[in-house]
Amino acid sequence: MPCPSSCPPGLLALMAPGLALMATFSLSSQAGDRRALPVEKPPGVKGRTLILLDVNTKSPVRIISENFLSLQLDPSIIHDGWLDFLSSRRLVTLARGLAPAFLRFAGKRTDFLQFHNVKNPAKTRGGPGPDYYLKNYEDDIVRSDIALDKQKGCKIAQHPDIMLELQREKAAQMHLVLLKEQFSNTYSNLTLTARSLDKLYNFADCSGLHLIFALNALRRNPNNSWNSSNALSLLKYSASKKYNISWELGNEPNNYRTLIGRSVNGSQLGKDYIQLRSLLQLIRTYSRANLYGPNIGRPRKNVIALLEGFMKVAGSAVDAVTWQHYYIDGRVAKATDFLKTRLLDTLSDQIRKIQKVVNTYTPGKKIWLEGVGATSAGGMNNLSDSYAAGFLWLNTLGLLASQGIDVVVRHSFLDHGHNHLVDQNFNPLPDYWLSLLYKRLIGPKVLAIHVAGLQRKPRPGRVIRDKLRIYAHCTSSHSHNYVRGSITLYIINLHRSRKKIKLAGTLRDKIVHQYLLQPYGKDGLHSKSVQLNGQPLAMVDDGTLPELKPRPLRAGRTLVIPPLTMSFYVVKNVNALACRYR
Repeated sequence: MPCPSSCPPGLLALMAPGLALMATFSLSSQAGDRRALPVEKPPGVKGRTLILLDVNTKSPVRIISENFLSLQLDPSIIHDGWLDFLSSRRLVTLARGLAPAFLRFAGKRTDFLQFHNVKNPAKTRGGPGPDYYLKNYEDDIVRSDIALDKQKGCKIAQHPDIMLELQREKAAQMHLVLLKEQFSNTYSNLTLTARSLDKLYNFADCSGLHLIFALNALRRNPNNSWNSSNALSLLKYSASKKYNISWELGNEPNNYRTLIGRSVNGSQLGKDYIQLRSLLQLIRTYSRANLYGPNIGRPRKNVIALLEGFMKVAGSAVDAVTWQHYYIDGRVAKATDFLKTRLLDTLSDQIRKIQKVVNTYTPGKKIWLEGVGATSAGGMNNLSDSYAAGFLWLNTLGLLASQGIDVVVRHSFLDHGHNHLVDQNFNPLPDYWLSLLYKRLIGPKVLAIHVAGLQRKPRPGRVIRDKLRIYAHCTSSHSHNYVRGSITLYIINLHRSRKKIKLAGTLRDKIVHQYLLQPYGKDGLHSKSVQLNGQPLAMVDDGTLPELKPRPLRAGRTLVIPPLTMSFYVVKNVNALACRYR
């Protein structure tokens, strides 16, 4: 952010506490409402921007959850059959790489989900395809289940390639059915069996994830109160298995009128949550279980009214207040949309609206963003699953952390659309690698940034917004490569030219490790593969995750940020007071 005209040139300007850097040091001032510094360009920086960067290392401005970056699975995996493959060693390995985290089982089909306490549904499960196809496929599933039952502890399967190929064929056919439901906003009922719940919990437990299960809120009594009978059956079964689960009720209640022609207002939803809390307290296993909600959609006027009604009644009953956000309509998106700073900034206004309501009724209550994704409507192939979508994802993480949002839940780890982190060949996509780097390097303590820049004189009338974004955290204490007191910067460069950053103050003359993430191959921003410091990233042949090797930079060296890239920089041995202790 340019310094006000009263500031002497070259001084470091302290950004507002709690906000990470969102600044453009480019051809113009931000949004046209501030004048650029009239700084004389020193030799060697002609036509370039030199940014001086320091970090306040004395105390954090925010502390977020250790599970800040968390994951979601959509109930559609019951429909398309992928739930039966969650025991895959490869999927468990990929999920374990992002632990610790929450695993939220919820989505559009949450409120059409019914629990049925049967162990082996193979004979009643239907699906597309000829009889011989279904028979062989279902027989394979049954044999796999029998083999898993014999295992103790984590139940891990190695599915034959032919079995996975048959599953992909089934999923491709079911994908068309799921899309039709989504675009018509008309959903069929889903049955979750006891066997399926066992598989879901096994996946979460083996991966080091804590399961959050969203119960069906659209089972209503004639007086429009919640009918908890099916939920009670699920709770009793889970308790009998001693499953450690947290709970939610419903998904995007603001959309119920369009789904079933019947609305549920905020006050009634609050009463439903009070009822669920009472139900949990009657079951010893879940008497102290966490409860989250109300999982509202984008905070427009009617949604804010629903949230206010909910908070009046049940604000104290939930452990965190949750809402959801999708940036753009996946049916009309293009790659350049992901580079628009106005799009990246839409989340800021939503955060303020949610925080205002929550702090009015329950000051200090934690806020989560659940079900976040680049695009709605399932996303678009080669866009929401490409390198380009990473700019939105990394900025979302930085912005939410700097604003004190405690947890962000990514939709989805694996599903039928194109917003996922892992594709149906169980190959990690660009946003997975970005998330893995974030988990490995970023700790929960958020630091304030001090910055000053040398700029060229802006052209009259030309406005370029916040295309260089820098965030700072204490380096993760789980990273064995770095001692406590190290600091990690992560940087988004949306410019089509490189930018130079000179580390100053407490960061001056320190050894820096670079993790530069770029697209791999000829597809550029559309690429589904990435490279780290010039080396392509992929799972190792033995099914393990690769080592994420940094590029050491010479102490005191200016950081050169390539155009249209995302990068992490660990500044070693800073001995930051804010980062030395938990």
